[in-house]
Parts: sequence; structure tokens; C-alpha cells
Amino acid sequence: MSDLRKEYYQSLGIDEKVYDYCSKIEEELKDRFSEIDKICEINQMKVILAMQKNRLSESHFAGSTGYGYTDEGRDVLERIYADVFHTEDALVRSQITCGTHALCVAMFGNLRPGDEILAIAGKPYDTLDEIIGIRQSRGSLAEYGVTYAQVDLLPDGSFDFEGIKNAITDKTKLIEIQRSKGYAVRPTLSAEQIGEAIRFVKSVREDIICMVDNCYGEFVQDKEPSDYGADLVVGSLIKNPGGGLAPIGGYICGKKEYVENASFRLTTPGLGKEVGASLNNTKAFAQGLFLAPSVTASALKGAIFAANVYERLGFKAVPDMKEARYDIIQAVELKSPERVVAFCEGIQSAAPVDSYVTPVPWDMPGYDAPVIMAAGAFVSGSSIELSADAPMREPYAVYFQGGLTYQHAKYGIIMSLQKMVEKNLIVW
Repeated sequence: MSDLRKEYYQSLGIDEKVYDYCSKIEEELKDRFSEIDKICEINQMKVILAMQKNRLSESHFAGSTGYGYTDEGRDVLERIYADVFHTEDALVRSQITCGTHALCVAMFGNLRPGDEILAIAGKPYDTLDEIIGIRQSRGSLAEYGVTYAQVDLLPDGSFDFEGIKNAITDKTKLIEIQRSKGYAVRPTLSAEQIGEAIRFVKSVREDIICMVDNCYGEFVQDKEPSDYGADLVVGSLIKNPGGGLAPIGGYICGKKEYVENASFRLTTPGLGKEVGASLNNTKAFAQGLFLAPSVTASALKGAIFAANVYERLGFKAVPDMKEARYDIIQAVELKSPERVVAFCEGIQSAAPVDSYVTPVPWDMPGYDAPVIMAAGAFVSGSSIELSADAPMREPYAVYFQGGLTYQHAKYGIIMSLQKMVEKNLIVW
């Protein structure tokens, strides 16, 4: 059987030396993968419990159109999300186009002129720059009189509590915490770390809204930031919680008041959550959530495999090959633009969709440098599917994530290495 497996990899363009190197690494990761499976099982039971508690039924999968006033399936799904994340309420909608949009809705819904956002984990992800007004843009929060302040993480990646205390003013209304690293080569924050920061903020001023950008972190641990006091947790359904089946959408879970405020921004004041037809997406959203713990576990195994493959070749991996994991993203500093391009070519060529396409850097909206993106996905832009992207700037770090199955994630990493070998960009 092992010989047949090797034959298939060779038929897909993998050299024997590359295959043998990666197979040896995989063999050493069995105990690590077993621990991931235990967390997956806890999260799977959590999701099933929420679905059974809310009596999810086949009748809830019937879609609605128009206003969606009587969309019971949509409402049940939102109660399920609230139970999974242990929050008072949830907004889970097809009308939320992506994670960036979900964050935008949450902020605009809960901020007013004269308020200030304080980011306490350094600058947020690049696509929030124009929403906040860090980079000038029409329609930004800055145009509505909302100001912005920032406290960077300490050099060891921990929160700067003294800096946070000094930065909080009477204007501070919302604390923004980005769980994942984005395009920064820094550690991802654990739910426990985030909880510690939230407790500190609340000790300074209880009324400050603590919002967590939870993208890429859902179901990686057995608890979420909302279990540790986050007022809002926000994310995308084409990342972890959609399980690869959600075709679009985002979620906002948290305290009822803040979720309702967001709903008034998503639709209109006075209507809020009452409108918004599901458009036949409820089944995909619910089934995707059901699969999300195991899909996330597969992606997490792929990230750990990637770190081990590249760190042993002398490249810096963040997290490194032994560190604890708090999101599905694996950053690897490849030290040259040529390696970044070769890596992304490998990920693309391993895809089930558009494998023949060659990714190239381009000026993608929302980013301040050319970005290369590799993704052959069933859902366009789905980051829980096998993908890689990188801004073409120092330190030439590529960000690998996803894999609906571990086997596919593994193949993508092997192919990324194969492309570098073919271009003589790796020294064995």
C-alpha cells in the first residue's frame, strides 16, 4: 500500500527524494496529531449539542426570499451559533460578504462620532486600514469622527498592559484584538491570552466593548475568546466555521445589545435581524458548521506539517515546528521573492480546481503592496480550503492555510517544496 501511495505522488510530479523527506517528517508527528484529534472531538460534541438543543430539523433548510420575516431556519442557526460560542446572541448572514465586512458591520454598528477604537495587539489586518481610516478612504470611520489609537505587542508577543492602561481615555469605546497574525510575523494570540487582556481592560473601564477578530482561530482550541469575556467575536464563514461548505457569509456573536447594534448597520435601524432572506444557504451553513471542527483539525495538521518541512531546511517558521497552535495559519520566511512565487505555484498546482493556473503578484484592493495568492477552491477565496498568499515585501514571508482534508494540505506542502527544488531554490 505504501508503494502505491508513493506511485500516486510520483504521478503527480513529486520526486522520490522530496517524498521520502516529507514522509519521514510526517511519521514523527503522529503523537502531535493525536492531541489535535482530542480537541476536535470536544468541539464536535459542542456543535452537536448546540444543534440538538435547538432542535435543528430538515424543515429549517427551506430557503426564504424577499424580506425573510418568517425564516425560522436562519433564526435557529443563529441560536446554534450563540450556543456554540457561549454568547447571548448571534448574527449569521449571507448578506455579510466576508470577514472584513463582518468586522466593519460590528464596528460601525457600535461606534459613534467622538468614540475611539483602541487596537491593543498592534495594527489590525491590512483590509481594516481603510475601514478605520488608517489609510484615507471614502466612507471610513474616520470620516464619521471616530478616532484610532494603537498599542503594539511587546517584543515577546505579549500584551503591553502598562501601554494599554495609558492609552485608554474617556473616548475609548471599543477595543480591537486581532487573534491571528495577519501579515505580521508574530505569534498568534491564544484565547487565554486574549481573556487576560480583556479582564485587564475591564478592570480599567467596565463599559469598554472588547471585540475579537476571530478569523482563522475558530475550533483550534477547545474554547473561544467569548468564553473568556469577549463582548463580540467576529469572523468569516468561508474560513473555519463554514467547514468548506458555506458559499459566503460571516458571523458576529456576543452580547445581545452589541449584536443588535450590528444588525441595524447590516440592514436598517428599526429592522435589524428581522429581515435578510437566507436564499437557500441555511443547509450549507449548518452542515459546514457541523464539519468545521474536523476540517479545522485537518488544516491545523497541515500547518504543523508545513512548519516541520521548512524549518528543518533552515527557514524561519511562525509558529515554529514545536509551538502550541492558536490558528490555522503557518507563516514561513522564505527570504526571497523567487521562493515565495515558487511556493505559491506549488500550492496552486496541488489544487483540485484551477490547478493549471499560474499565480502572479498583483495590486489587490485593500493592500499596500502587491500580493500573490494561490487558491484553487470550490468556493472563491475560501481560506479554509488549501491556499497561500504573501505580500511581496520583506521578509518575504508566505502565509499558508487551510485544507479541507489533511491529505490535501500535506500534498500542497510537498508540491510547494517540489517547485523550489525544480528551480534550484532549496539547498538540501
